Amino acid sequence: MGFSRGVLGSFLVAMMIFYGASGEPLVPAFCIMGDSVVDAGNNNNLLTLVKANFPPYGRDFVTHKPTGRFCNGKLATDFTAEYLGFTSYPPPYLSQDAKGRNLLTGANFASAASGYYDRTAQLYRAISLTQQLSYYKEWQNKVVRMVGKQRANTIFSGAIHLLSAGSSDFVQNYYINPLLNRAYSPDRFSDILMKSYSTFVQIGVTTLPPTGCLPAAITLFGGGGNQCVARLNRDAVSFNNKLNSTSQALVSRLPGLKLVVFDIYQPLLDLITKPADNGFFESRKACCGTGTIETSLLCNARSIGTCSNATEYVFWDGFHPSEATNQILAQDLLEQGISLIS
Repeated sequence: MGFSRGVLGSFLVAMMIFYGASGEPLVPAFCIMGDSVVDAGNNNNLLTLVKANFPPYGRDFVTHKPTGRFCNGKLATDFTAEYLGFTSYPPPYLSQDAKGRNLLTGANFASAASGYYDRTAQLYRAISLTQQLSYYKEWQNKVVRMVGKQRANTIFSGAIHLLSAGSSDFVQNYYINPLLNRAYSPDRFSDILMKSYSTFVQIGVTTLPPTGCLPAAITLFGGGGNQCVARLNRDAVSFNNKLNSTSQALVSRLPGLKLVVFDIYQPLLDLITKPADNGFFESRKACCGTGTIETSLLCNARSIGTCSNATEYVFWDGFHPSEATNQILAQDLLEQGISLIS
């Protein structure tokens, strides 16, 4: 991230905190769908191996306890909720906290290992996007019952909706599944994902990150090298171009739709290629364990080599950013999505 962008992000955060000081959030609700990048604990309640509800996950979180977030601390969406003026984070919809008036300010429906391609979620026993959308409609009905249809419609129309998906479809399915990668080119697989995305009209959607630079991706697909896997990054760029063009088509077809595509690719790539410029020491290896592959069950309290200070690392585990990175990415989201709350 360049100096001017960083200053702008900090300025916007300060302004939002100032205007949100009245105690009222800048938007009535914040709803989240997607994968492990934004899952705040829904997978804790599933019969799946893709979980993060054990140490060292959560060691730097507010409670210093694992919550199910795939991070040492806060997710980018946690910081976003704070910047918007919320005093609590959207509760995981399957958790005990997702009840009563806690639901009036939104909910988190995301599930690690989910994606646009429902079979990705089925492969890992995660919550598919189709099911997440069903839970979202269930949430709407609960809100209507609590506050009435008129106030509920005000909440729904003013809420920010964020969708983060696609990485699991590629890294945890397509690239390792011969039934897919022999049947479809990366470009054709992206087309299939776009058809699914078109049915999830959201207000904000994130691009793919530079998947070829994820520590685990370098280990699995880098041929023994220590550099970003160019092939995977090209696929991510191609997917992101399709995401942008599909989103533009949706806006043209649906008058009044407020839709922002949040670019995660370039901000994260900047941190990876110029870590020292952004206060980081390491961007090729993650903090947890050897930093080359560990995630979920492989990133645990017995993992040998886990770093003592995750703020120096761009990545927390083999697939997911550290809290320090998430804070920077959240500022980028804020800059790009200011139109949604202005």
